[in-house]
Amino acid sequence: MEPIFEAGKQVNADPNAAIVTLRRLGVARVKVFLPWNAVAPDPTSSKPPHFDAIDPAAYPAAGWARYDAIVRAAARYRMGLDLTLSNPPVWAAGADAPDAAAHPMWKPSPKAFDEFVRAVAKRYSGTYKPPGAPTPLPRVNFWSIWNEPNYGADLAPQAVNHIEVSPALYRDLLDAAWSALQTTGHGHDTVLIGELAPRGQTTGNHPGLFDGMVPLRFLRALYCVDASFHVLRGTAATERGCPATGTPAEFRAAHPALFEAAGLADHPYAQGGIPPNSPAAEEPDYADLPALPKLEDTLDRVQQTYGSSTRFPIFSTEFGYQTNPPETMLKTTDPATAAIYLNWAEYLFWKDPRVASYDQYLLTDPPSGNFATGLEFANGTPKATYDAYRMPIYLPATNLHRGQQAEVWGCVRPAWIARADTGRDQHVKIEFRPASGGGYMRVQTVPLTDRYGYFDTQQAFDSSGSVRLAWSYPHGPTIHSRVVSITVS
Repeated sequence: MEPIFEAGKQVNADPNAAIVTLRRLGVARVKVFLPWNAVAPDPTSSKPPHFDAIDPAAYPAAGWARYDAIVRAAARYRMGLDLTLSNPPVWAAGADAPDAAAHPMWKPSPKAFDEFVRAVAKRYSGTYKPPGAPTPLPRVNFWSIWNEPNYGADLAPQAVNHIEVSPALYRDLLDAAWSALQTTGHGHDTVLIGELAPRGQTTGNHPGLFDGMVPLRFLRALYCVDASFHVLRGTAATERGCPATGTPAEFRAAHPALFEAAGLADHPYAQGGIPPNSPAAEEPDYADLPALPKLEDTLDRVQQTYGSSTRFPIFSTEFGYQTNPPETMLKTTDPATAAIYLNWAEYLFWKDPRVASYDQYLLTDPPSGNFATGLEFANGTPKATYDAYRMPIYLPATNLHRGQQAEVWGCVRPAWIARADTGRDQHVKIEFRPASGGGYMRVQTVPLTDRYGYFDTQQAFDSSGSVRLAWSYPHGPTIHSRVVSITVS
C-alpha cells in the first residue's frame, strides 16, 4: 500500500520543510488540496469575471504561488503528489442557489470546472513556464476529482424531496474534469474518483439539502441503478439526472470516468472509540473501514450492470483517529488506544488486496483541537500515534500457548526511502523483553522486501513479555515501534 499523507497546514506554510519531515516519516505521496476558489479571480463575486479560464496565465499569479512552490518542492525531494481539485468560487454556483456566498458548492457549473481543470492541467503539464520563471513547473500526474461529494458542505443539494441530486451533479463534474485531463496531455495519469465521506444521515428527512448522503446510496445513484442494481428507467431515472432510455454501452461512453478511472478514493474513518473492525449497526450503506467489502461489492456490481469487468482499487485518501486530549467529543479515544487502533486498522487495510493506499490525515492537530487526528499535538509534541505511524506493529493474537507461533505484522515506513537513498537492503529487528525482567533481546531479523517496508512473519516466544520493533536510519538514530504486551501460558 502506498503511504499517502495530508498535512495541509504545514505543507502550505513551508513546503520544503514539511516534505522533508514527511519523507523522514516514510511518506510516498502528499495529498494537496488545490481549491478552485484559491486561484480563481474574484472568487467571492456572484458575477463571473471576464477572463480566459483555460489559460493559467489569466489567473492571478499570487493565487498560484503556494501551489507552484509545493509542486517544485515535491519534485525536488522526489515526493509524489495527489492534487485534489474542489471548492468552487461563488460565481460558479448555480443560478438558483439560495445563498451563493454561503453555499458556492450549490450546483457548480461543469463548464466552468472543465475550464479550471484545463488551466491546472496545462500549468502542471511539465512544460509550462510561468511568466518570469527560469524553468518549467514540474509535472503532476496524480489527481483526485472533488472532495466528499456525498457531503452537503462540499456539494449541494444532496437530495430534494428524498430524490438524490448530488450524484448527478458529481457525474457532470467528473465528465468535465475527465475531458479536461484527457485533452491536455494527462490521459495516462492516475485519476481518482469518489473521495467519499464514509457515513451519512439516514433517518427522517435526511440527507436533505446540506446533510450527508450515505456513500453506497450515492454510488448507486451516480451509476443510475436502483437498490437491486437494475438500470433506472423512466421517471426514476430522469428525477436523478439519468437517461430514461439507452443502452449500457451508451452510458459507459457518455461517462468514461465512471469506468476508466484508476480507482475510487474513500475516507474510511472507523467509528471513533470502538475497535476498527466493529461495523455500524443497521447501516448497510456505509463505506467506513469495516464496510469496505460492501463498498467493493457495490462497485463491482455497478460495473457488471454495464458490462464492465473493471474492479476498482480502493484508495484510502483520508484516515486517522481523533484523540482526547485535546478533543472531548464522543468520536475520540485516548492517544495510547488510538496508537493501537491505528496499527490494527492498517493491518486490516493491508490484508485487503483491493486497498491500494494508506492515508494519514494531519501531522499536527489544529490549534482549536477540532478533528484532532494529528500525530502531534498543536504545540508539536508527538502523540503516541507518531511512533505508531512511523513504524506500525500488530499482533493479531497476544494470548499464546508456549511454543505457539505468533503472527508479527509491521512496517518500517522510512525503510523504502533509506533503500532508495543508499542502495542497501533494509532489515528490521523484532525485540523481546521477558516479563520477569531484563532488557530487550533480538529474536528475529526480518528482511524488508516489500516496496513500502511491510512484513508479515511468525515468531514463537518462550514467556510473557513485551514485543517491539527496532530499525536504524542510515547514519542516524535507532527508532522503535510502540510496545505490544503478550501473555504466554
